[in-house]
Amino acid sequence: MAKNTVPEDQLDDSSAPLIEHLAELRSRLIWSVLAFIVAMVLCYTVWKPIYNFLTEPICHALETRGQNCQLQIIKLQEGFFTAINISFFGGFVLAFPVIGYQLWRFVAPGLYRSEKAAFLPFLLASPVMFLIGSAFAYYVILPMAYDFFLGFQQAPVVATADEVTTTGNVAGIAFQGSMQEYLNLTIKFLLAFGLSFQLPVALTLLGKAGLVSSAGLASVRRYAVVGILILAAVATPPDVISQIVLFVVIFALYEVSIQLVRRIEKRREAELRAQGLWVEDEDKETNEAAK
Repeated sequence: MAKNTVPEDQLDDSSAPLIEHLAELRSRLIWSVLAFIVAMVLCYTVWKPIYNFLTEPICHALETRGQNCQLQIIKLQEGFFTAINISFFGGFVLAFPVIGYQLWRFVAPGLYRSEKAAFLPFLLASPVMFLIGSAFAYYVILPMAYDFFLGFQQAPVVATADEVTTTGNVAGIAFQGSMQEYLNLTIKFLLAFGLSFQLPVALTLLGKAGLVSSAGLASVRRYAVVGILILAAVATPPDVISQIVLFVVIFALYEVSIQLVRRIEKRREAELRAQGLWVEDEDKETNEAAK
């Protein structure tokens, strides 16, 4: 009886029974948790410089209006929980390379060498695109968003008896933000844009696996436009400029994803043609009709 065999040099030698796989998973999880705890403790020791960095956008927006940059501690424990939130966020960012490496070490033995070569670039590109997205949110979107929010302030106006025409007293509106509320809003922005910039990585990986095609992505472009518009409206404040900027960036990433998937398809076609395994579309339709 003929058997379908795979050359031994294409498989990793670390085939193991289920118990050994579970032990390996536990080991990788332990190393990941330890890395996260160590990174979190390190971030806790320097939480104030991190906080000062995260508050630069709001401080700059207040400075342009001639206001002092000072956030309030509304609750007694708010300062402590703010430091903890910063530690969690910074700890995850610092520990992500270690967590990704442990994930790679766990799944790599079950992959062919060709699959490893295909998957590894996406594993490396994911944190890079996340940092680019977060940096875009920090340096471009947050200044526009906070400038928009602070535009709802107004100076108090008090009518005097010397005025011929008076409009009465007008209550002032001043920003006295909560320390923790501001931090939560800023982190949400950074995470939202960091995840949005994963679009090319995710679509290209799906294209590499053959789950999506460039033609399919191009055919649903109109629906992608609607989805991106909804995302831009939800992830940004009701400011037309920031919404347009986010829409343009994500739509550009979508178009880049189509081009990357198309390159993968051309490369796959060239390899199959070299092996004599490529079937033209007309031949495929003929074969399907014959069936």
